[in-house]
Amino acid sequence: MAKQQRILAVDDDERNLKLMHAMVTREGYDCKCVEDGAAALVAAQEYNPDLMLVDVMMPQMDGFELTRRIKSNDKTRNIPIILVTALADRDSRLKGLEAGAEEFVNKPVDAMELSIRLRNLLRLKEYSDFLVHHNELLEVQVRARTDALWKTRLEVVRSLGRAAEFRDNETGMHIVRMSKYSQLMAEAVGLGYERAELILHASPMHDIGKVGIPDPILLKPGKLNAEEWEIMKTHTTIGYNILSAEYSSELMETAKMIAVSHHEKWDGSGYPYGLKGKDIPIEARIVALADVFDALTSERPYKKAWSVEDAMCEMNKQRDRHFDSGLVDVFEEILPDVLSVRELHADERVA
Repeated sequence: MAKQQRILAVDDDERNLKLMHAMVTREGYDCKCVEDGAAALVAAQEYNPDLMLVDVMMPQMDGFELTRRIKSNDKTRNIPIILVTALADRDSRLKGLEAGAEEFVNKPVDAMELSIRLRNLLRLKEYSDFLVHHNELLEVQVRARTDALWKTRLEVVRSLGRAAEFRDNETGMHIVRMSKYSQLMAEAVGLGYERAELILHASPMHDIGKVGIPDPILLKPGKLNAEEWEIMKTHTTIGYNILSAEYSSELMETAKMIAVSHHEKWDGSGYPYGLKGKDIPIEARIVALADVFDALTSERPYKKAWSVEDAMCEMNKQRDRHFDSGLVDVFEEILPDVLSVRELHADERVA
């Protein structure tokens, strides 16, 4: 029998709490209600909720500060938080995102909207919990260093990589190609066989955080507005949180480092932290270059494939801006091997 999922609701207004409790329990979830941030911090550890509904405007400790404290505690940081707010301005939403909140619900709360957001975020929490529990099992078994263990771990990795693909316009072959390009580059720059293997198997999870981006933003056919773009950028930190676990392996450490850093740029203009130059982990610099090359040279519903020559021209233009110039040189040197991989793992053509 499936465990009843737990929701912790936090609001200083008793009437709002009763309404929230009724909406949540009607959906089949267990719900605990507390009236202030201090009580919520205790309940977050003792009640062990799968998700928190947090009112923004509370005395003493507002919803932003409560969110920051929850996300800064290793024992509670993986709990998804929905901020319930009457504030609809962009600055308040960005403040909430910066604090670590995953979603927002506006007052008065629409029951259908709340139901959908709860379902989506709880599905994301299930991914995270599965990974934590599975990693604990794998770390016990890893001492045996059996081939069966390694294959099991890789299957978990690939499944997580596919979870992001299903929500985006990418293809399975894109993931295969870019991970193999990354492996070739890692070997070419002298990182060694074992580290190159880690990058091969960790890089497919670079966009796992997209499972936490709302469909209207992720699948929007046109250009994102400023607020939507800020939300889209959070897929890097969402991915980091999904791949974080108390008992983590070297593979998962590499994966979460790539997930959070693969959109950083050499000149410091990237996100989420604006890292610059060699402050960006080399694994992330490698994956960023491999990912862009394959994206440019692949056909998508919204664009034609670029030629290899045009793609390389663009990458050379981005030397010391988007990309590490030294890695662009290495990529050009191994281009024949890259093109062999590209041909071997080409997308299926629809007649």
